[in-house]
Amino acid sequence: MDTQNCFHCGLNIEKEAEIIFDEKKFCCAGCKTVYEIFSQNDLTSYYDFEKSPGATPQDNNGKYDFLENENIVSKLLEFQEDTTAIVSLSIPHIHCSSCIWILENLQRLQKGINVSQVNFPDKKVRINYNPQIVSLSEIVKLLCSIGYEPYISLENYETGKQKVDRSLTYKLGVAFFCFGNIMLLSFPEYFEVKEFWLDNYKPFFRWLIFALSLPSFLYSASGYYVSAYKSIKSGMLNIDIPIALGIVVFFIRSTVDIVMDYGSGFFDSLTGLVFFMLLGKMFQIKTYSFLSFERDFKSYFPVAVTRINTDASEESVAVYDIQKGDRLLIRNQELIPVDGILISENATIDYSFVTGEAIPINKKSGDKVFAGGKQIGEVIEMEVLFSVSQSYLTQLWSNDVFQKNVEQKHKNITDSISRYFTPILLLIAFVGFAYWIFKDVNTAFNVFTAVLIVACPCALALTAPFTLGNVLRIVGKQKFYLKNALVIEQLAKVDTIVFDKTGTITTNKKSNISYEGEPLSETNLIQVKSVLRGSNHPLSRMLYDFLPDVGKVKISDFEEITGKGIQAKVVESSVKIGSANFAGSSEANSTLQTSVHIQIDGIYYGKYIFKNQYRDGLETLFRSLKSNYQIKVLSGDNEGEKAALETLLPAGTELVFNQKPEQKLAFIKQLQDKGKNVMMVGDGLNDAGALAQSNVGVSISENVNVFSPACDAILEASQFQKLHYFLKFSKKAMLVIKMSFGLSLLYNVVGLTYAVTGQLEPLVAAIIMPLSTVTIVSFVTVMSNYYAKKL
Repeated sequence: MDTQNCFHCGLNIEKEAEIIFDEKKFCCAGCKTVYEIFSQNDLTSYYDFEKSPGATPQDNNGKYDFLENENIVSKLLEFQEDTTAIVSLSIPHIHCSSCIWILENLQRLQKGINVSQVNFPDKKVRINYNPQIVSLSEIVKLLCSIGYEPYISLENYETGKQKVDRSLTYKLGVAFFCFGNIMLLSFPEYFEVKEFWLDNYKPFFRWLIFALSLPSFLYSASGYYVSAYKSIKSGMLNIDIPIALGIVVFFIRSTVDIVMDYGSGFFDSLTGLVFFMLLGKMFQIKTYSFLSFERDFKSYFPVAVTRINTDASEESVAVYDIQKGDRLLIRNQELIPVDGILISENATIDYSFVTGEAIPINKKSGDKVFAGGKQIGEVIEMEVLFSVSQSYLTQLWSNDVFQKNVEQKHKNITDSISRYFTPILLLIAFVGFAYWIFKDVNTAFNVFTAVLIVACPCALALTAPFTLGNVLRIVGKQKFYLKNALVIEQLAKVDTIVFDKTGTITTNKKSNISYEGEPLSETNLIQVKSVLRGSNHPLSRMLYDFLPDVGKVKISDFEEITGKGIQAKVVESSVKIGSANFAGSSEANSTLQTSVHIQIDGIYYGKYIFKNQYRDGLETLFRSLKSNYQIKVLSGDNEGEKAALETLLPAGTELVFNQKPEQKLAFIKQLQDKGKNVMMVGDGLNDAGALAQSNVGVSISENVNVFSPACDAILEASQFQKLHYFLKFSKKAMLVIKMSFGLSLLYNVVGLTYAVTGQLEPLVAAIIMPLSTVTIVSFVTVMSNYYAKKL
């Protein structure tokens, strides 16, 4: 097949897929749009734009020059390092799935933008960009040029309050005034009243009706024209194009009727159409606001952190209880939940949560550290600068960088709908018009307008997001926290479940600990507890809580080696805590016990032995899972508890012991190679590799101040016995989506059938369109709640 290079990006394009504009060929609408924008500035390509500092797609008469001020920009940004900056912008004009598609493809329009994510209910877009390539002001001007001007107010960013946009209310009021008065003035025409005074002044009343229609046509409907124009200009079609076209056709046809004295026109239907379209839009916004509140699972998300009190005691507190000025303790691999100032001498922070790049950044005492960073190495202390919303932390967890490469079936469907719906709709409208124009002119115009108005992709495209969003809220209330909606789809496909043992099917809070070996002095205990303080491993936390509070000393060169143990220097001593081999025990693997071994200054002292207790409801859970899923248990421990496990687990459950982290990962991969959809349930630390490899990684957590990008879900330990319920509920969620897809398609087919055959008035279509969306969204919400209670 003939291929050639796109004029803009240089990529090879297929001849059948090319876009020709200005005698140049482009691979996609995005490349064509960029060329259009920059050619207005006498720049022949994007690469010339790079060489022209200060050039922007649209200058907006200096409206956004204040964004060149670094002090102002720093207040707007959520995160800022050398090559990465993140900002969340409020976009009031987001109202349908086409808007989402355009805003999530900004990287195609502007070099330097890495990724953009839309929060539809909150009407916000979160943009990750490189400030060395593109500035915030350039991004804002780009958004303006494609019809999505952001609302920016420093006062609102600082107080968290958003200014209420009442423009829709004003437009609705004007549309209602025009519609009501035109209806009254049209009554004599409706009933064909024959009266001398009315007949004599009929032209006057018709022109008065025309004058009354202008505010509705020019002001109330202006949003549709602007959106349609900018959509066409950007080369990305949205649903406002057919709506605007229908309104304009109605107006032109009615004006011709009055000018040529054919009749009174359709100004009553026109103003009614505008009024009901705006009323429907307001109804949609109110419905989305209500349901988005219902979907807000983030408020249940428990992120905890260790706070150091004024008396030097430590306590675990929820992140929303943190106040400015509090002093926090951050352990190895623990998330920094708030912005703050580093107190410790130095720190090494991994910002992969925020930027997607796992390149550690070194910080010194007095440097600012941002929420979302993960401490690597020894314990650090920091002072809180600002509190942070839990939704921000959950948003970081859901960063696209950490998504697994799986087919997003429902997302693919909605993306296709958004991209091709409007062209197909326009084609149907013109074909219907061409058919009827030779039979009945009035019917032809009614058919054309009704087709453009009645069909809407929003009901179909919002089906999956609202269903899955409501499921996120429901399971979040029950302390099962999913990274995003895609996890639900993957949960429904699971056929094999692999459980880790330590910290997963055993509980961290119920364990008998005893010591065997050389007695440890008070100095030794201080050394051991000080090293344990920096670790989040389940056994480390249990042992730390078990040891007496004998004081703390400064440690250095802290290192936690996954699958082996931890080592550090305490003053002049070297301490190793971990497996038998790691601590230099000569009895490695000679006993079948879960134990932690101690070595100080090269001398092996002894071991702490853990007699694990299993979680409540474990036997019942495994019995219920056995009928529908293959169950396997992996453990890094030896086979000491094999006999006990066999009495608890269903017959035939595969038990695999002495597994290192890399062996767990390989085990998961082998199952996937056999065509299995695997869910891995682990503790989130040593199991990070296996969690990342699995189709769904679930981290069981007693303390939710540690979570990693590797896991797709966090299950609070107290809800462990509900795991089977969550799996069944995910399958019902997929059933609800299929039912609502069918209902939405049926609505569009029936609506278009009536419209094309001339049996649907445009005014009725304007009422039905938003109601269909609200109906579908309400249906999926009610059904998902029903199944949640039924199960």
